[in-house]
Amino acid sequence: MRTIIIEDEKPSARRLNRMLDELGVEVSVMLHSVEEAIAWFKNNEHPDLIFLDIQLSDGLSFEIFDAVEVKSAIIFTTAFDEYALQAFKLNSIDYLLKPIDDEELEIAVKKYQSLAPKKEKLALDFDDIKKLLVNPIEREFKKRFTTRVGQHIKIINADEVECFYSENKGTYAATTDGRNYLLETTLENLEDDLDPKLFFRVSRKFYVNVAYIKDIISYTNSRLQIKLERFNDQEIIVSRERVKDFKLWLE
Repeated sequence: MRTIIIEDEKPSARRLNRMLDELGVEVSVMLHSVEEAIAWFKNNEHPDLIFLDIQLSDGLSFEIFDAVEVKSAIIFTTAFDEYALQAFKLNSIDYLLKPIDDEELEIAVKKYQSLAPKKEKLALDFDDIKKLLVNPIEREFKKRFTTRVGQHIKIINADEVECFYSENKGTYAATTDGRNYLLETTLENLEDDLDPKLFFRVSRKFYVNVAYIKDIISYTNSRLQIKLERFNDQEIIVSRERVKDFKLWLE
């Protein structure tokens, strides 16, 4: 199958190319901007499959499809909020959340290969996807959590949590009163519970609440350090691969 990658971050594009090569998928070309992609599509035979980043350096990748009609199947590679990903999943072959996981990539490729003979299932309506991006699927996120404190059940309001973090195989909520409460869940399970407008997972260990970020400081190896209003038990570092998405989230 003829495959291309559209990704503005060249290291990410090269990494995805290597991962696909290990799966036996040959990438014919890598494009890095809306302008470059439009020019390429106008002068080349369109591929069977596109790995497409949403946010490119010179605009949203949807602009490509405003300029040229593309019938290729698409797998999104994106760091968009989870509610938007749910919308994309309704209209695309699959989506891959950055940083891309090897196993999830293999599943997405196999999904495409299973659908490839059924061409009608691969058509995308980009107008519908853009509408979903602007007006995402309405979702209800958890407004409160509970934890046991001795013989009592403590109610914790989500908007009073400065951060959620993991430590010694436990998951904790650090609240505005300076307390840390052990929860019966994991950070992975919290992904579907937290409002992505308020909370961002800056690393494998921390979700932070934007309302309580007091300071953001440049850190070693192109990372960032976050200071919260009350929580100072541990350093909160934005991992290097999440820095760009974190900055976009703040806007």
